[in-house]
Amino acid sequence: MNTTNNTEDLPNKFYIVSVSVLTFVLPIIFLFSDNLISGSSPTFFLFIKWFLFSAVGLRLFLAGIKQIKNPAFTAKHIFHIDNTESFPILRELGFANICFGLVALISLFKPEWRIVSAFASGLYFGIAGIQHTLQQNSGVNEKFAQWTDLIISIVLFAFFIKVI
Repeated sequence: MNTTNNTEDLPNKFYIVSVSVLTFVLPIIFLFSDNLISGSSPTFFLFIKWFLFSAVGLRLFLAGIKQIKNPAFTAKHIFHIDNTESFPILRELGFANICFGLVALISLFKPEWRIVSAFASGLYFGIAGIQHTLQQNSGVNEKFAQWTDLIISIVLFAFFIKVI
């Protein structure tokens, strides 16, 4: 049941800040920290290492835990659903997010996993971003999810094309 109204369409500041930090801020911080420690030049491949770790790995792993423990948050604040019948589906989404997130987290230590993580996660984020775009009554939080999902998908697609 889609029940968007003005009070439900308020931005969830914690969600927006945490997704912004995981998607944009931490990969840049990790990139330059790695650069300072190793003395190497920042490259697209070094950026992808940290982008996969943070924007995909940490973001999806933490989102998955939240969706399993508190499916009401995703139901209400992202999809504007006030129905507990959706909770088992959102928990299963949480399991998928944990799995995708773990592959990206492990890719920090197994570089050969990066292409697989980029391919699968890039498709996942791209399809999710398109799905958010198709929602007619999407709110502020869903629009934010839409744009960050699409940005992540584009970055991962660029990496995938560069590697293959």
